Amino acid sequence: QVQVAESGGGLVQTGGSMRLSCTTSGFAFDDYSMGWFRQYPGKEREGVACINWNGGSTLYADSVKGRFTISRDNAKNTVYLEMNRMKPEDTAMYFCAAGARWPLFGLTPGRGYWGQGTQVTVSS
Repeated sequence: QVQVAESGGGLVQTGGSMRLSCTTSGFAFDDYSMGWFRQYPGKEREGVACINWNGGSTLYADSVKGRFTISRDNAKNTVYLEMNRMKPEDTAMYFCAAGARWPLFGLTPGRGYWGQGTQVTVSS
């Protein structure tokens, strides 16, 4: 069965760094675009970063451009999100997702494959 599992969340101070990982199984990873989304309490999920099947194309939300980097390792069926110069407004639940579309922003929870999320908290 399909499994998508995020890890690496936690508490970090403003200006600090954190790396999220998303390990997957049960589907042809290198056939899918991968993305990171985040959700604030009471809000809809929003796209943070996405990467196409071979890593040749990436897309970032304006709020994280220059601070976050998405990458993937198709040999390990894993996608990463490196977060630097973090801000309190980065505090959210972060989700990893796989989808057959490009770009992946706009993917809804009812489509593709989603993880359960990992909480990221940035203290001020």
